[in-house]
This record gives sequence, C-alpha cells and structure tokens, in this order.
Amino acid sequence: MTKDLFDKYIWLVDVIYRSGKITFEEINERWLRSSLSDGQDIPLRTFHNWRAAIEQIFDINIECNRKGGYYYYIENVDELETNGLRNWLLDTFSVNNLLGDRQNLNKRILFEYMPSGKIYLRRMLEAMRDSMEVKLEYRCYWHEEPAHYTLRPYCVKVFKQRWYVVGYCVERNSICTFSLDRIMNMTITDKEFVYPKDFNPEKFFEDSFGIITSNDEPVKIRLKVYGMHTSYIRALPLHHSQKEVETAAGYSVFEYFVRPTCDLIQEILSRGAEVEVLSPESFRNKVAEETRKMAKRYEKNS
Repeated sequence: MTKDLFDKYIWLVDVIYRSGKITFEEINERWLRSSLSDGQDIPLRTFHNWRAAIEQIFDINIECNRKGGYYYYIENVDELETNGLRNWLLDTFSVNNLLGDRQNLNKRILFEYMPSGKIYLRRMLEAMRDSMEVKLEYRCYWHEEPAHYTLRPYCVKVFKQRWYVVGYCVERNSICTFSLDRIMNMTITDKEFVYPKDFNPEKFFEDSFGIITSNDEPVKIRLKVYGMHTSYIRALPLHHSQKEVETAAGYSVFEYFVRPTCDLIQEILSRGAEVEVLSPESFRNKVAEETRKMAKRYEKNS
C-alpha cells in the first residue's frame, strides 16, 4: 500500500468521524478542497473500495443510514475513541494531511522530537507483524559493553519521547522492556514465534505509571497537590486510577492505585514543591530522601 493511498484512508475516516454523519455528496465537496484530490471527484466505486479497505486494515466500519438521505457514519465510534493506537494514527495523519493542505502552517506547528523511532521502529513493527524473533545488540546506560539478546517482540509503547519494545527475552527467560534508542544493531531472524494469547499489553502496564513494571505490587498512593497545579493534575491525570478524594482551599488530595516505581518518583519530583506525597509512609520517605539529596547538591554550590 502506498503512503498516498494510506493518507486517503485516514482522510476519509477523519472527515466522517468529525462530522458524525455525512452524505457522499458532502464528503466529495470536502475531498475537492483537499490537496489529496488534485481537483478530481471521488468515484462512488472508489469510495466503497476505500470503505472496505478501512474496515480490513483498521477494523473501522463506515456504515450507511439509508433513512433520510443516505448518511455515512462510523459504526464503532466508541471503540475508536478508546483505542489508543487508532486515535494516535488518526491524530497524526489527519494533522499531516492538514499541513499538506495548508503549507504555510508547517513552521507554526511544533512537535516533540522522538529520536528513538527513526531507525528501528519500523523494522520492529515488521517483526511483530510477522511474529519473527529479533537479535539485538543493546547497550544499557549503566554498562560500558553492549549485550546481545534474542527477543520475541510483543508490543511497543511510547513514553517521555522514547519508544520501547516489550517482549520475551530468551536469554533472561522473562518478559523484558528495551528502549529503541539504546539498540546498537538489530537483525530480524527467520525464526517464528507464537504470540501468547494470555499476554495483554494494556493489562501488562495497567498498574504502572510509565514504562517500569517491576515486581512491586501496586499500592494506594495519596498526593497532596497545591495551588493552581491541581488544575493541571485534573486536566491530565498521572494515572488512569486517579481519584480526587479531598478538595479544599489551596489544595486537593489525589489517590492512585499504582506501583511505587522510580519513574513515578521522578515524575513527582518534576512537579517541585507543588506536589507532596502523603502516603504510604515508605513511599513518602523515598521521595523525601531524594529531595534531601537534591538540597545537599545545591548547598554545596552555594
């Protein structure tokens, strides 16, 4: 499939999704205003071919309500809105299509730089698609010499501007997570593997803040958030389990059920004095110890 055809599929889904319901004539009018059209109408037969391809590739069903004017709509719109990958694809490619229509916007829309996806992401996705083991030459930040691993890639995840791959590592005999930007070399082997039916990527990270899963059991964590920062936490929750359990003048208390991992500690520290850990005491002590270490560094330089 060419990129041009892929962009057309995304364009069609985006137009129908944002319209709610729309006739073929209205779709064609918008199509003619798009740079993808080259000023040519969409043949009805082509439109129906695109519908079939979109259902096959994305599992997105474009249905027609024949009552009252032949309106087209997304049948499984609720599922579409809760599917992270499809949402990401739609957002990314619909913005790209918009930039194609409005070239003068290119320098006015800024994206986060994600270096780790440049070299190995596409090949890793190909290995996942074909269920092929990969050989990795991998360098951890805490080891000088690279290590070599055999990986059965199960899923990929983006977190804090980095792409990660999760899968079964043969050498470690366990499910492991590798950062794509630390891969020095990668080879797709000709050895197939069977994707385990009991592995659910969303479930795997369900109790984690970010990319670290660890062996720690999830615990109930309460954070006291001060001032205007409460609005930021409400608007963009730290975790899907977030609940606001207390609201008062000048602060709110938020509760989470999550693993007390080091990346969660880093996130809390990044909020500065606006966020305080209330409980559990063991986790509060860990964060407090980090703040003391930080304070000592500044005292030395004073």
